[in-house]
Amino acid sequence: MNKKALLIMSTAGVLTFSTLTIVAQQDEEPPEMGFFVTSVGIGDGANLGGLAGADAHCNALASAAGSSRTWAAYLSTQGVDAVNARDRIGQGPWANAVGAIIANDLTYLHYDNSNIDWENALDENGNRFASRRETPEFSEHDILTGSQIDGSAFPVGQDQTCNNWTSNDEGSARVGHADRWSFLTPGSPWNSSHGTPGCSQEELVSVGGAGLLYCFATD
Repeated sequence: MNKKALLIMSTAGVLTFSTLTIVAQQDEEPPEMGFFVTSVGIGDGANLGGLAGADAHCNALASAAGSSRTWAAYLSTQGVDAVNARDRIGQGPWANAVGAIIANDLTYLHYDNSNIDWENALDENGNRFASRRETPEFSEHDILTGSQIDGSAFPVGQDQTCNNWTSNDEGSARVGHADRWSFLTPGSPWNSSHGTPGCSQEELVSVGGAGLLYCFATD
């Protein structure tokens, strides 16, 4: 057999193998949803009923969307027995509702390595939240977190959690920008961008929020 024939056979073999590989990859099931932005808030400002109420909200929305996993809200608390948001959400990896990986682990989730942005921070039904990227005059990109950039709680002092998620009046809530934009400027942190002027629903809305949460599957 001459060299030209061998080359043709070899090339055909590579193409066949590549084709089989692509077909196998297409046949693979996408990862199960492990992350979403809530499609709605609880509706009472930053009074979420504490961490338990926030977790229940995540689980109810996930269940309605067909998920049987266990979910926790990405929220920190302050004061005695303070809780770090990063310690509540499992170890990853986490995928969104269409199977795109948000982060493989806690390290990649923080320090701006995650895929949390307007394209990928979908709600439990696979829809995007309102962002100035799409509608310049309106946004609901503020997500309640009460957390520092590394996912830890703020020290005792200025309220950053609306009295540990029980106030719809006095206090402030630290929020992140799920689209990573501050107005139309990119680069804003997804989990710790600014505080709110108060804890009522109206005050959350006034700065670009709706009392939405990040929910992560812990199992």
